[in-house]
Amino acid sequence: MVLTRRPHGQRPTIEDVARRSGVSRSTVSRVINAEPKVRAEVVERVREVIAELGYVPNQAARQLVTRRTNAVAVVATQPQDRLFLDPFFDCLLRGIRRELARHGSQPVLLFLDEPDDHARVADYLGGGHVDGALLFSLRPGDRLPEMTDRAGLPAVFGGRPLPGDGDTAPRHPYVDGDNRGGARQAVQHLVSLGRTRVATVTGPYDQENSAAERLAGYRDVLPDTSSDLVERADYTRQGGADAMAKLLAGCPDLDAVFVASDLMASGALQTLREHGRRVPEDVAVVGFDDLTDIAEATDPPLTTIRQDAEEMGRLMARLLFDRTAGIAATDVSSVVIPTQLVRRDSA
Repeated sequence: MVLTRRPHGQRPTIEDVARRSGVSRSTVSRVINAEPKVRAEVVERVREVIAELGYVPNQAARQLVTRRTNAVAVVATQPQDRLFLDPFFDCLLRGIRRELARHGSQPVLLFLDEPDDHARVADYLGGGHVDGALLFSLRPGDRLPEMTDRAGLPAVFGGRPLPGDGDTAPRHPYVDGDNRGGARQAVQHLVSLGRTRVATVTGPYDQENSAAERLAGYRDVLPDTSSDLVERADYTRQGGADAMAKLLAGCPDLDAVFVASDLMASGALQTLREHGRRVPEDVAVVGFDDLTDIAEATDPPLTTIRQDAEEMGRLMARLLFDRTAGIAATDVSSVVIPTQLVRRDSA
């Protein structure tokens, strides 16, 4: 079959692809839009011709027909510089990108950092630029869920959000790790080693629910622990280092610490070295996340609680696509990823 020659420099059209493939224009359109009921061999042939010709679908025309933009907003309420230094968010984003790519979609990163950002993001979300939103790092009373509702956009949370005033249950689906159960595993492990003065470095209480849940897991095992053995930090390496210094100043006889993130744990280990404490001989340390770039590089390698951040990102995108397809449009269906203890040399 011979393809009709087109004038030099003119882009191939969907009709060119149809003629070259030996199928109808509507069949090519169904293949491009990943619609069902097209035979696998036809899909393969059409895709081969698309690659041969370098055909690029007209996105504007596709959007008019499908009413889809093939873009998803990924919205975070943390400063950009801090978020991109957070390896956990990087793993989440990797999972999101891979799942979106499977559906022919792409992420659009939006940040709520400055006071005027809410109005700007609200205008963008309401402007028909995206098919849905993935929301991170929300705080109690955050207006972002209301913004997505007003825009008619399906939304999925990364992490179980803290309830606002009058809220009794999440209004949107979420994907989270078993923060409380994982923290219990960590502290039970430290107690099983014979440690009797077990401290914790917890995260900020005004962000999602992870810090509160991990502290609750710690208290499940040690309900009568003094508040002197609890120190709050901000999920950064420096925050972990500073919190560890405060714990040592207030409780110099502590012999173990559960740190609510690997990044903070790496800072805590640095402080322990600077204070001449051997790990695990003097102080046993357990982190949370199992970010291997951190956990395997610390000295000693970090015992930690594993949650699959990349899988969490993938499931967030999958839940969102289910909602945009109407599969779960009415029921709030959420997923909690199980955790497990990963033993290395720090405890």
